[in-house]
Amino acid sequence: QVQLEESGGGLVQAGGSLRLSCAASGIIFSIDIMGWYRQAPGKQRELVATITRGGRLNYADSLKGRFTISRDNAKNTVYLQMNSLKPEDTAVYYCRATTAPYDYWGQGTQVTVSS
Repeated sequence: QVQLEESGGGLVQAGGSLRLSCAASGIIFSIDIMGWYRQAPGKQRELVATITRGGRLNYADSLKGRFTISRDNAKNTVYLQMNSLKPEDTAVYYCRATTAPYDYWGQGTQVTVSS
């Protein structure tokens, strides 16, 4: 089992920045991919970015250049730096950890961007 705890969400004005963190605990040695997804009201959950244990990155095309994912394997933590935030970035952001064949999800953290 893997437990994920997200933090760092909140309310920010358009153009501002936030940094999300997701700390993993439990059977963590087997985690390969960690990532962030988001779900806006009335919409499906979508990929934001993922990073493998080896550092391979994958971003949603629309977010490249504004969002940066990083990972500290020693701390079992993944981060999401979000810059130049827009109102359309408002969503619940979820952390995901994959240790094949299992996926684990955090509870989510709300990010609200005001115009």
